[in-house]
Amino acid sequence: MSQRTTGSRVLLDGIRRNRGWLTAGSAMYGGHQICEALVPVVIGVIIDRAVATGDTGALVLWVGVLAALFVVLSLMWRFGARLLTYAEAGEGYTLRVEVAGKILQPRGVRTDLRSGELLTISSSDADNASYLLDYIPRIVASVTATAVCAVTLLLINVPLGLAVVLGTPLVLLVLHLGTPLITRRIQHQQETAGEAASVATDLVSGLRPLRGIGAQDAAAQRYRAVSRRSLRATLRAARTQRGFEGISATVSNLLAAGIAIAAGVLALDGALSIGQFVTVIGLAQFLVEPLVQLTVVPSWVAEARASANRVALVLSAPPLVPEGQRGLDPPPHGLEITGLRRGGIDGLDLAVAPGELVGVVAPRAADAEALVEVLSGRVAPDDYGGSIAIGGTDLAAAEHRAARAALLVEPHHTDIFTGTLLSNITASTDGVGESELDPDLDAVLRASAAHDVVDVHAGGLHTEVTERGASLSGGQRQRVALARALHARPPVLVLHDPTTAVDPVTEHTIARGLAALRHGPGHTFTTVLVTCSPILLATTDRVVVVDGGVVRTSGTHAELADRDAGYRKAVLR
Repeated sequence: MSQRTTGSRVLLDGIRRNRGWLTAGSAMYGGHQICEALVPVVIGVIIDRAVATGDTGALVLWVGVLAALFVVLSLMWRFGARLLTYAEAGEGYTLRVEVAGKILQPRGVRTDLRSGELLTISSSDADNASYLLDYIPRIVASVTATAVCAVTLLLINVPLGLAVVLGTPLVLLVLHLGTPLITRRIQHQQETAGEAASVATDLVSGLRPLRGIGAQDAAAQRYRAVSRRSLRATLRAARTQRGFEGISATVSNLLAAGIAIAAGVLALDGALSIGQFVTVIGLAQFLVEPLVQLTVVPSWVAEARASANRVALVLSAPPLVPEGQRGLDPPPHGLEITGLRRGGIDGLDLAVAPGELVGVVAPRAADAEALVEVLSGRVAPDDYGGSIAIGGTDLAAAEHRAARAALLVEPHHTDIFTGTLLSNITASTDGVGESELDPDLDAVLRASAAHDVVDVHAGGLHTEVTERGASLSGGQRQRVALARALHARPPVLVLHDPTTAVDPVTEHTIARGLAALRHGPGHTFTTVLVTCSPILLATTDRVVVVDGGVVRTSGTHAELADRDAGYRKAVLR
């Protein structure tokens, strides 16, 4: 979809994609309503031509016609509903895939929406927008039913027919005035629901750290507040919709009652036969349902439109980073940061030579987070100053896939996915046996100390991992994430605090394994460790201290620990 995608475009594209199913299903729904409307007509004919006259042959004939009507209307509804359910389910799936594809595209999505809100849009809102394919046939059926009733009543009595012909559009026009209010309240309700889902997602994923610092009560209070806002918005939207539907039903029933009363008066005056009177009463009762459906159309469309607007908000979001056209030279690659400005970082210059293992110490955690955030591609080039180059090529100008293959950033808060240990480490399917695996996998597992995670589970590499790695401890998740980063073998690897959840013995194992795997004989990988861990920093070629937004000093871990009090305070705790 284009960057000018709107809610209307989302809905129109859904109609276009499903026009075949929609046309056939709407025609069947319309046929069903025609048959429904003809039922009271046939009953009236039976009364006037068979019951009143005592004609047995006519009675058998018209009862047979009535039976045929019921068979046809049942088949029309059954197969029409089947076609339209297929269209609706297919469109919901298509929208979910489009939104998920947009969210997961390699270049990212530039949006202020958080993960919980994106989840709501890619599920609930996508489904709500697809419901328009159910609403349209119902509208067609209701219009068809109203038209058949109007024509039939005109043939029986012109004033009765005119009451339907003129009254229905007037009722719809008046009720249509409430559409903007319904749209606003539904959209606000969906936005607050998405915000509540986002806060809930953040709370659940960060529950252990929150408990560790005693902040779970504050976090729960925050969720309670946003949940209450969502509840109030939901109740307001529900009250508006139900009130609108109540008014619609009342007006529709009043119109139908007026027709029935008028028919009774005409029958008493002899202007209608008994059969015609029964037909009019039957049509008046039948007319209530399509009239109610037509009057609540604004509510239906408003809900679908509000969800489509939110879907369009994601689909029309621009990429976070530009595509870039320049290729990269073959590895080894170095990393050059020039004049970087982001958050507390103000003019940072840092050059890491190809094959070098460098530690970056930032006493202020916000500076480390800002550096890693920019390097990971989670910040648009317009939102930071300076430049970042890989192997001499500006990252913003490089072809995106090539740049991300050359530079891998493993953030401190990483994700573990539903699947197995194997699929999380290799990012592959589990269809291969362990004997067919990459022969270097064992070295990766040992360098990251993830072999302990594999060995402690009976299923080994094929141990099932639950959503977000909830079945693993914090230290196990860190080691699996580190193994995944090492297994990718990127020319340049940036690791942010990869060992904060492991014990010192395991951290020593990881420090030695990391250095040996990426910087042993015959390897030319480049690694940057953004950390304050003295165990990791002791294995680096040099350490750079970032303070006040710039590089304050550099040297080996031993040199800095010996001569720099600020370094000792930040690292040797």
